[in-house]
Amino acid sequence: MARIQCLKFKLFIRIIIPLLSVFAAAKIQAQVKFGPTPTKEQLAWHDKEFYLFMHFGPNTFTDLEWGHGSENPNVFNPTAIDCDQWVSTAKAAGAKGIIITAKHHDGFCLWPSKYSKHTVRESSWLNGKGDVLKMLSEACKKGGIEMGVYISPWDRNHPLYGTPAYNDVYINTMKELLTNYGRFFELWWDGANGEGPNGKKQQYDFTKFKDSALAYQPQLVIFSDIGPHIRWIGNERGIINATNWNLLDTVGFKRGEGAPPNDTLNIGNFNGKNWIGAEADVSIRKGWFYHQEEDSTVKSGAALFNLYLQSVGHGGNMLLNVPPNRKGLIDSLDVASLMSFKKIRDKAFKTNLFKNAIVRKTKTGMQIILAHPVAINTIQLQELIEFGQRVITFEIKAGTRKNNMKTIFTGTTIGHKRITQFPIQTVQYITLNILETKAAPLLKAPCGYLIQN
Repeated sequence: MARIQCLKFKLFIRIIIPLLSVFAAAKIQAQVKFGPTPTKEQLAWHDKEFYLFMHFGPNTFTDLEWGHGSENPNVFNPTAIDCDQWVSTAKAAGAKGIIITAKHHDGFCLWPSKYSKHTVRESSWLNGKGDVLKMLSEACKKGGIEMGVYISPWDRNHPLYGTPAYNDVYINTMKELLTNYGRFFELWWDGANGEGPNGKKQQYDFTKFKDSALAYQPQLVIFSDIGPHIRWIGNERGIINATNWNLLDTVGFKRGEGAPPNDTLNIGNFNGKNWIGAEADVSIRKGWFYHQEEDSTVKSGAALFNLYLQSVGHGGNMLLNVPPNRKGLIDSLDVASLMSFKKIRDKAFKTNLFKNAIVRKTKTGMQIILAHPVAINTIQLQELIEFGQRVITFEIKAGTRKNNMKTIFTGTTIGHKRITQFPIQTVQYITLNILETKAAPLLKAPCGYLIQN
């Protein structure tokens, strides 16, 4: 442990370094939880960091982004669907799960729901006997990858949409998914709320939706503008602000219209009352559904890595949409980009330059001493967020001599993971100074890298 003086009050900082005991393991008050903290399910979600979104449905075949709900179910006809290919691609890319659009705004269900007449059952695909959710759940189980579901509350097809009875219809569709297709890690709610076939909008009972979903699968983490467990970041570009609090106030706000301002969703609330982490959703293509005309818009592996640094590297998670094509396969262009992204990540974080470093306490943080000077441009920091998010501001100084170090980075929040980058420096001594905190900071071992193009 290192006892440090900071901002006129005493703090304690604990550095957790695997296989290396730097400070005594005394029990101190720093390990008491401070403020809102994540549940064990939220902690597991934070550790996933990167997983895939898959928009798939009639829009894939009509070249729309928002279907009208009046499309002929026969338009849905993937000729060579292979969910094993989805899973193997996701695993090869290092993604920890797949979230599928089980029902988008058009109301078309990728499973034969008893509560809709706009489903795979009404299509000619596999003679009406197909079930994408069953295929994917079996493939995920076999491939050892987790699965989540997106179920749009908006339904542009269902005749009861816009009436109180529809809320029960929606709950029943959730029950079908949450009780028949295995364990899911995430439930994704879109905030869209437009008119149904009768010209009316629905008054969603999200409290009842939440309680019902958690009754079926208590381990779920639920995403929406205001959680309850994960929040939208206010944009679909995949970029989280460098200042990112996992805290959010939700009283007085609603999902969709009535949500907090986008900049609040992106940054969080400094003194928010609820632990609600940030999930950065972004598509590998221009649109969310596959359209052949957008093949030229597939983001490169380098572009995806840059988004990773601005999402996972800013303390959130990266949800990357990779839509299956009309055959029912992840397109070869998308696969190539994902493999490039994985190769770049592996290369970037292969060698931790701090692996054998000496770590010493200082009056304001910790000092890292390397055996010899090295070139470096990236330092990764992590808080033990199970005890709360604490660090407000910090700085990193470095140099080749103890008495001649300069500031190479100043930052705000750390949270689950902060990947700091700066021009390449040749250094042997690195000092992390915690400048301002809410409570005694608790940090995992820092890592250092030289990331080159």
